[in-house]
Amino acid sequence: MAKREGKKTARGGKRAKQGFYAQALSEAERVLIPEAREMAGLDEEIALLRVKLATALAEHPDNMPLMLRAVELLVRAVAAEYRLSRKSQDNLAAAIDGVLKEIGATLFSNFSSPSSPSS
Repeated sequence: MAKREGKKTARGGKRAKQGFYAQALSEAERVLIPEAREMAGLDEEIALLRVKLATALAEHPDNMPLMLRAVELLVRAVAAEYRLSRKSQDNLAAAIDGVLKEIGATLFSNFSSPSSPSS
């Protein structure tokens, strides 16, 4: 993972060690901040989103809104990483959306609906 140069504040000094959001972090999270500041790119975040999406699919296979939201986040992260144009983002999102809908249709078509009683 590439290292990035330390950003400077508007006054030209190095960024405060704890940062603006330090109060909202646990002690364990604060310890990770220096390492996180050194990372460039979104490779690990994209990998994490993929793992979480796979977990969500396994644990909640019928929750399509959750799947669509997770895919939307993944598409945005990939678009940001590779600087995709808006049209390419939309095409990628539409393709993934189509695949998820096909998977959902296949999964839900396997459930037989209750048949109407015979007279």
